[in-house]
Amino acid sequence: IREVIELTRAMGISGVPVVDGKRTVGIVTHRDLRFETQLDAPVSTVMTPQDRLVTVREGAPEDEVLGLLHKHRIEKVLVVGDNYKLLGMITAKDFQKAKDFPLSCKDSAGALRVGAAVGTGADTDDRVDALVGAGVDVLVVDTAHGHSKGVIDRVRRVKQTYPDVQVIGGNIATGAAAAALVDAGADGVKVGIGPGSICTTRVVAGVGVPQISAVAEVAEALQKSGVPLIADGGIRYSGDIAKAIVAGAFSVMIGGLFAGTEESPGEVELYQGRSYKSYRGMGSVGAMGQSYGSSDRYFQDANEELGKLVPEGIEGRVSYKGSLLAIVHQLIGGVRAAMGYTGSASIDEMRVKPQFVRMTGAGIKESHVHDVAITKEAPNYRTQS
Repeated sequence: IREVIELTRAMGISGVPVVDGKRTVGIVTHRDLRFETQLDAPVSTVMTPQDRLVTVREGAPEDEVLGLLHKHRIEKVLVVGDNYKLLGMITAKDFQKAKDFPLSCKDSAGALRVGAAVGTGADTDDRVDALVGAGVDVLVVDTAHGHSKGVIDRVRRVKQTYPDVQVIGGNIATGAAAAALVDAGADGVKVGIGPGSICTTRVVAGVGVPQISAVAEVAEALQKSGVPLIADGGIRYSGDIAKAIVAGAFSVMIGGLFAGTEESPGEVELYQGRSYKSYRGMGSVGAMGQSYGSSDRYFQDANEELGKLVPEGIEGRVSYKGSLLAIVHQLIGGVRAAMGYTGSASIDEMRVKPQFVRMTGAGIKESHVHDVAITKEAPNYRTQS
């Protein structure tokens, strides 16, 4: 019983099936474990035994499963095959999540898709093997300079070793870089050198390309290949997502806009009466100086003294913004509004139909709120981060 309690706490679950080999013999839920004091006793003393289990066959319709959950006032139903072979478990929470998050990105098995970033360091092979073994859906060979031999060789090596795993290479800012990564086998590329709010690469190194220009150049280079590109960085408003798509991006990657949300890492801090969350660039001294930090992403020695690291990012704080759900809702609404204004019926159409116009500084000023004091902030328009 002690092992089951430790497992449920570590994994954040409320119940586990009990099997003998592959044969289901019972189930233990949080109700069985509540107030239990004999922690060294076997689970058979508290579990629901096989003769009292509520089970369904694989492929059972949703109505049947929901009916059993309601009839027996339970939250879990085991999916079994011949001879009570365990095939899976369906919970009431599964149905609730499917209802609450119908647009969640899931694989063919119904599990959330998960991506992971790797670098080009000495331990990358071990990390790739472990991630693939854990079932990762996509690997990102993620460095500050994607048009380099180390990144190109790593993309090629991962694709040769695991041809069925999707691989994204980056970050890049030119069409030539995109072509090199695609030739190496990349299934997608990530565009962005210095557009992030906490990135100082363009100032420290003097290198980079304005994000819209970089996205447009890479999109043109990849037009015949069909390989998608991700616009990474520089997204401050929902309209920026629309502009990135029109420039040729298939999707965007967002950091700073989500940094102040409840779901982001870090604790809420109170400063001068307002709530904030800490936010730092991966090129900052704090991020690179950690054990297993991000120094390899910027091709710097992880064993270097902090004073000798050359940062390409800063550490700061952003206003606390509440739940991520509300922000994503506003971003989706803004993109849909852009599609409506431009007469684009789909994202693919939006990538080719609308046209850009040049704007002066006066035009940009005119585009924002002006000549008025904001008395009540809108959920999708903030003048401060």
